[in-house]
Amino acid sequence: MTTDRHRKGSPDPTFADLAGRVAETRNAPAFGHDALITCDRLVRIFSADGIEVQALQGLDLLVREGELMALVGASGSGKSTLMNILAGLDTPTAGAARVAGRDLLAMTARDRLAYRRETVGFVWQQTSRNLLPYLTAAQNVALPLQLSGTRSRRRARAERALELLELLQVADCRDRRPHEMSGGQQQRVAIAVALANAPAVLLADEPTGELDSHTATQIFEAFRTANESLGTTIVIVTHDQAVAGEVRRTVAIRDGRTSTEVLRRSEVDATTGHETVVAREYAMLDRAGRLQLPAEYTKALYMRDRVALELEPDHIGVWPDDTGEKRKPA
Repeated sequence: MTTDRHRKGSPDPTFADLAGRVAETRNAPAFGHDALITCDRLVRIFSADGIEVQALQGLDLLVREGELMALVGASGSGKSTLMNILAGLDTPTAGAARVAGRDLLAMTARDRLAYRRETVGFVWQQTSRNLLPYLTAAQNVALPLQLSGTRSRRRARAERALELLELLQVADCRDRRPHEMSGGQQQRVAIAVALANAPAVLLADEPTGELDSHTATQIFEAFRTANESLGTTIVIVTHDQAVAGEVRRTVAIRDGRTSTEVLRRSEVDATTGHETVVAREYAMLDRAGRLQLPAEYTKALYMRDRVALELEPDHIGVWPDDTGEKRKPA
């Protein structure tokens, strides 16, 4: 953001320049055409006792194939509602949502069942919800394969189960039932269950919420292993900043919309060869052109109710309303 209305040496854009940019926008590919997950102006309204609550308010989100990313947000921000929609457990009120080419608004109940079995895997926060207590770890992992019918032979199912348990370093638990495993072992077995049918997307809702920090680190390493070894796209909802800081992309949700996004990249010092991770935070611009400015910015410049905008060749200037006396924030 700048407070200089006109930068020296920066000519105003001509009408032809602006017309050219408008034409480019009209000819641009459809929103999310190359994304594995596309949420376009997603709305979810809940009604109870005549009161409507808008959990999602035109949310936009794109997730590319092979990403390992985190969704963060305060309680009531809409992140769990979004996860339930992506998992096929809930339906949006309006907007568009596609996962791996599947239109989540057009699916029948039967389609949703197949979608949950084949396209997405899900890991709950509560370890007890992820595993059947009367089955061993290997049997839990083999069950989704049996239900989907993709691996009809018992031997093939057993081999797939052992392969995933070994990948996630819990092969020694294959003959144990959940009550014979630690919380961390249960969650790693749960990840194996979610990966059994080789889903395009793995969703996890607060998967480390019931675990101590050391065990939480092990669980995140399991997600990283699945992402790197199997190429599975993984979206994790978390309030744990340590987990959010381990991924390359963290998207924050506030008031039912994506508000900010942190991107991390590795940089290597040419002199010392030392590698560091550099993070940069961006404000999110949704499909309707709405921008959530950080509260500390608007308070610092006494912005409230309305702001002045001015288009420059390479940026947009944003200034406080100067039509009257400055109003300090309440």
